[in-house]
Amino acid sequence: MKNTDPIRVGLLFSKTGVTSNQESSQLYGALFAIDEINGLGGVQGRELVPVYYDPQSDTARYKLALERLILEDNISVIFGGYTSSSRKVMLPVVEKYNKLLFYPQQYEGFEFSENIIYTGAAPNQNIVQLAKFMTSRFGARVYMVGSRYVYPYETNRTMQSLISADPDSSIVGERYVSLHASEEAVDEVFEDIKNKKPDFIFCTLIGNTVPYLYEAFYKAGLNPLTMPIASLNTSEAEISIMGADAAYGHYTSSPYFQSIDSPLNRSTLERFFNSRHGERAIPNMNWEASYFGMHLLAKAYRHAGSDNPQDIRQCILGSEIEAPQGRVRIDSSNHHASLYPRIGQANSSGQFTIVEDLGKRIDPDPYMVRHDWSSDDLLAVSEVGE
Repeated sequence: MKNTDPIRVGLLFSKTGVTSNQESSQLYGALFAIDEINGLGGVQGRELVPVYYDPQSDTARYKLALERLILEDNISVIFGGYTSSSRKVMLPVVEKYNKLLFYPQQYEGFEFSENIIYTGAAPNQNIVQLAKFMTSRFGARVYMVGSRYVYPYETNRTMQSLISADPDSSIVGERYVSLHASEEAVDEVFEDIKNKKPDFIFCTLIGNTVPYLYEAFYKAGLNPLTMPIASLNTSEAEISIMGADAAYGHYTSSPYFQSIDSPLNRSTLERFFNSRHGERAIPNMNWEASYFGMHLLAKAYRHAGSDNPQDIRQCILGSEIEAPQGRVRIDSSNHHASLYPRIGQANSSGQFTIVEDLGKRIDPDPYMVRHDWSSDDLLAVSEVGE
């Protein structure tokens, strides 16, 4: 007998708290994909049903909500997490109960779990490209400012390692503030930046504190053409808060920008903005990673012939799908996605002008064992399947 039971999927993204702006984009990317899948008849006639809890940008709440999804709601597949701290507390839970977590966010790398699918960029798909781009154009004297937790610490360590290949490199400053830091606390750091005069500023601030740095730069009347801010996570969502003037001229490295000029990206954005979710989130790298991840999950259910999360996982590994950024693939060996590195410069319309695009899909290397600083391609390029 054909199984017509709904497929229930857990969603753990914050609509409140210090990272709610970013996590809301992940949430509505997933919900938009669910609506698309259901609108086309679901998964072989089975409806996808989201089961959602708000962790409120609180690390401990992710663990509690995840356990509730697994133990009380009997959910086997969960999409969730923005900060690496949230992922770190969820990882042992999905491993303990042998469930599957989709993590739709770029992160610091150096992790693997049989129970996680990583659809955001690994460090070889964003920071390697950014380090080479910034040092070749501006110099290798860097001031690093980030939030006080694991992702900024590890990402800044990677940046320092990458720029050390330049004989003129130096870290002229390295400061960290709380995720709940005030504007005044970031202004104080910026005074030190002005005194140190780096070649560029590497921003690993997260959440509500991101706009503070860009606003301080703008208020100081400094020129992004000579001392820009570079980031891996400042997206269209953050620009919507700080405004186009504050973001103008600064750089972000990401596989996805709204400004990607492809028929699929343009049509996906049009459908989203015309959907019931269109005014609830700003599409960005996290939105896209969540969106295509949900479509990958639906594809896996169609092929698995089972609701067992281990069977679903096996159908996800090696799977490919057309995403707004290009045709992506989940690497069977490390569960990360093969993606398309790009560098964007914030423009006057609040979007990004793509200033570097290799036009190639780069295989994930989360442990940074294959990267080659001297290579134009920088990393292993994968063949795009049919």
